[in-house]
Amino acid sequence: MNSLKHIAFIMDGNGRWATARGLKRAEGHRAGVEALKRVLEACSARRVAVVSVFAFSTENWKRPKAEIGAIFSLIGELNDQYLAKENLSFAVNFFGGIEALPESVRRSVERVRERTKGKRGMIVNVMINYGGRAEIAAAANKLAALGKPIDEEGLLRSLYTGYLPEPDIIVRTAGERRLSNFMIYQCAYSELLFLDKLWPDMNASDVDAIIAEYNGRDRRFGNIKKD
Repeated sequence: MNSLKHIAFIMDGNGRWATARGLKRAEGHRAGVEALKRVLEACSARRVAVVSVFAFSTENWKRPKAEIGAIFSLIGELNDQYLAKENLSFAVNFFGGIEALPESVRRSVERVRERTKGKRGMIVNVMINYGGRAEIAAAANKLAALGKPIDEEGLLRSLYTGYLPEPDIIVRTAGERRLSNFMIYQCAYSELLFLDKLWPDMNASDVDAIIAEYNGRDRRFGNIKKD
């Protein structure tokens, strides 16, 4: 059986979920936040060590301003809800161009980072204003500034998640079959799973199905299978 340490999610389908119900797209994002809570709780209960989620890409700035505002408002609201809990069970990281976010979001992100620093238990990586190519470029520039060789191992360790295990499986919902610039360096040997289900409909049983699917796969990492 494979040892699953890190699941990464491309949370897709919030807008389509809302449109299918005659709701505003903002309501789809709100439903997506509730789905995220369910999925994180399920992953924690099943002892997944790391969960990464694609919350807002560098390309998402092209969306209508009202929708972007709703997304940032929900992120702040989710952070506040988490901080209000008596027992904070997740260590939360925020990776991406945080400096370009609205001030209220930046403050919210910093509060969560500070309060959950050093927490034991599951690690949650929230990719916000994030792009995989930009992450690679930043890692290369970091190595160059330090006068270190820009090689495969150096780049990997200089990424946002360089101190964490690489994703064992990347899951994208809503039927799309692409990575959309998400963790493209880290996913060299990740298993890929594309689900037709829209993100707001995700629940604990889906986490069980993902783990079962992963455990049923034959991971070779380029090696020839031994009889």
